[in-house]
Amino acid sequence: MARICEITGKKMIVGNNVSHSNRRTKRRFYPNLQKKKFFLEEENRWVTLKVSAAGIRTITKNGLSATLKTAEAKGLINIY
Repeated sequence: MARICEITGKKMIVGNNVSHSNRRTKRRFYPNLQKKKFFLEEENRWVTLKVSAAGIRTITKNGLSATLKTAEAKGLINIY
């Protein structure tokens, strides 16, 4: 599975390592992803998601079911 947050859609971005002599080589910046289990009360079951730290904050703020519905509307997650 790709390194993409299933809630916010954050993914890897590309940048440069810049040395003291100002030479540039490509590098990758990965999102802060965590594999986390959440309890979905409406269906009385656990859901495992790969979410970033910002995604966990979004779930805490808006609630799990509302966040899953918006992620599904954006096309980030198919079924949870």
